[in-house]
Amino acid sequence: MISQTLMDKLLQLRLPAFRDGLREQSANPQYAELSFEDRLLLLVDLECTRRLDHRTQYHIKLAGFPMQARIEDVDFSPDRGLDRRLILELVLGNWIDNALNIIIGGATGTGKTFLACALGTAACRLGYSVRYLHTARFLISLNHARQDGTYLNLLRSLSKSDVLILDDWMRDPIQLSAAQDLLEVFDDRFGKSATIIVSQVPISDWHSRFPDPTLADAILDRTVHNAFRLALLGDSQRKIRGFRAISHT
Repeated sequence: MISQTLMDKLLQLRLPAFRDGLREQSANPQYAELSFEDRLLLLVDLECTRRLDHRTQYHIKLAGFPMQARIEDVDFSPDRGLDRRLILELVLGNWIDNALNIIIGGATGTGKTFLACALGTAACRLGYSVRYLHTARFLISLNHARQDGTYLNLLRSLSKSDVLILDDWMRDPIQLSAAQDLLEVFDDRFGKSATIIVSQVPISDWHSRFPDPTLADAILDRTVHNAFRLALLGDSQRKIRGFRAISHT
């Protein structure tokens, strides 16, 4: 029997997994065959695993991903043009430590957002902080922050994210003030933290879509030249799933 005093102390020390594991060991006679050190190691491993899982789920929740996505679920079919070896290398997170970027391009529906969220989720699993933002809404938030006096606080908050994901990049026209805001964001992140940019607009067209060539040069210099480029090919994944759903009815 486990003393209630011990269970209360474990609860006080905030070791719930350790406490649950100890209760399981006490109820299962097979654990009696293990040494004290082995049983203690199992309890410590259980607590560490539970804490890591909670920390990961916390990071995923804060990231604000629009969908659940895992690298394990990415379709690496040859017609999609994805380099499996490169993707698995990116999952290790070295690009984040080196403050590099990833640019994910491709036509509408090819799975760009899913891949970005999968890479972001992989980063959360490694303990990095991630933030997903839809570019158009993000620029509106920056504009509002300028007006209500919270602009610097917002920039400071963004700079603390290890990985920033900007989806639907260049989909809408970029105003001069928005371009200035983007330069502030990328200037804070350059050489310090990583960014994933998701866009259906080819990189070659980005420069011309900015209202000022000087700002365009500065922003692209901080985003393109230090980035891995992933180009998704093939038909729309939404169309493919639609056909599959119809064929099964």
